[in-house]
Amino acid sequence: MTDAVSLDCMTSSTTSTLFTLENTYARDLEGMYVPFTGTHASNPEVLVVNTALATELGLDADALHTPEAAEILSGSVPPVGATTIAMAYAGHQFGGYQPLLGDGRAMLLGELIDPAGQRRDLHLKGSGRTRFSRGGDGRAAVGPMLREYLISEAMHALGIPTTRALAVTATGDDVPRDEMEPGAVLARVASSHIRVGTFEFALRQGDPLQPLADYTIARHYPELVGAEDSYLRFFEAVVDRQASLVAQWMAVGFIHGVLNTDNTTISGETIDYGPCAFMDAYDPATVFSSIDVQGRYAYTNQPPVIGWNLARFAESLIPLVAKQIGGDPETGDADAAITALTDILSTFLDRHDARLVQHFRAKIGIAVDEDSLVDDLQAVMREHRADFTGTFRALAEELRGNPRPLDDLIPRDAIAPWLSRWRGALADTESATADAMDRVNPIYIPRNHLVDIALRAATAGDIEKFQMLLSVITRPFDADPALGAYAQPAPDEFGEGFQTFCGT
Repeated sequence: MTDAVSLDCMTSSTTSTLFTLENTYARDLEGMYVPFTGTHASNPEVLVVNTALATELGLDADALHTPEAAEILSGSVPPVGATTIAMAYAGHQFGGYQPLLGDGRAMLLGELIDPAGQRRDLHLKGSGRTRFSRGGDGRAAVGPMLREYLISEAMHALGIPTTRALAVTATGDDVPRDEMEPGAVLARVASSHIRVGTFEFALRQGDPLQPLADYTIARHYPELVGAEDSYLRFFEAVVDRQASLVAQWMAVGFIHGVLNTDNTTISGETIDYGPCAFMDAYDPATVFSSIDVQGRYAYTNQPPVIGWNLARFAESLIPLVAKQIGGDPETGDADAAITALTDILSTFLDRHDARLVQHFRAKIGIAVDEDSLVDDLQAVMREHRADFTGTFRALAEELRGNPRPLDDLIPRDAIAPWLSRWRGALADTESATADAMDRVNPIYIPRNHLVDIALRAATAGDIEKFQMLLSVITRPFDADPALGAYAQPAPDEFGEGFQTFCGT
């Protein structure tokens, strides 16, 4: 029986239920968390609410703007009767194993069941120090929390699986970073917050490993419940989802920035938008994160790095797969398990590459690529540092008889031979192809210079630039001549050398 709790919130003159939460993670997975209640915020105020997401979740969006809601969403007051927790996990960070990470500045309030019957975590980020803080202050600043809101909503609008932002709440307290900044808490919604690092932690604890695997399968892959080889098929399902996810990142020029195993979800959603960014000038070696000094998580390295992370996940599953494969009834056949898991892992890059090829064929309007058109276009784009997002929209304009956008990005003599070959390979008429390309190639993304301007203004108390940018990037395919500035490449000062930061 599910342990359900309600949060009652006073609104004007009536009492209404703001959230109905379940706590199955806390109920079923003892040893995988510690109890935690947030740190008191001196003057919480909800800055932004995701009305569309609130409606999708069956919540009262107006009630989320109230002072009572601000107390909850800042972490100051826990939901009545809820078991709020900080989740435990381990992780490989930049390749080095850390046996205990966990929610160092976050807590899980519980799980919502949306009107479609889908279970979603409601999670706070920036809610204070936990047992896992490792010397950090457990806080977050307005800018980084609004950044996660912007980028995650842009990803959702692009159709890429992602955690989403429900609200950002100012705490009324400053947090020390390079300078004092206004504090804030992000309310994040996810299919779950179970990560590869969660399994790495459970493996070393021993007893929680099988309950965690069974819980995760039932929650995310229910079709596998009861299968004789459920753990092996579970691994394959995660491999497949991650292959699809990373291909989608690559197709839009998204660079996560911190692809540690604790930032690789089992659900196949993008999580933890710290120093992430979208690429402007095309260069496969692009790195934005200030802490990725070796380029481990550069744009081009994302597929093999996720494959590496999945290898760590496979290691965590060896004891479970071994028992299902056979051998000793207590320990199973570890060698056979390793072989079976390795066979599946070896398909990851092929799965990813097949999907990425499909994405790029659609981006340039061809059904097959027998003439290496995609590779050759990328070579030209790289040589001339052409804007990644703008180039594909400019190609569609080229088919409409408007050469200027492409001429602004790549010299005509450099692209002309490729254009001739490309026109001969189009899957449809030029007009129909241009329209199809525009349906898969965004015109608006969260460009670094625009994000920077919006977040600086919001930190200073002006939220309007953030709201305007949000409204544009959540309609990424709908060209509007009045919004031309939002489609322009970054100015020179946001080119080489521009860095993003974790915000901790």
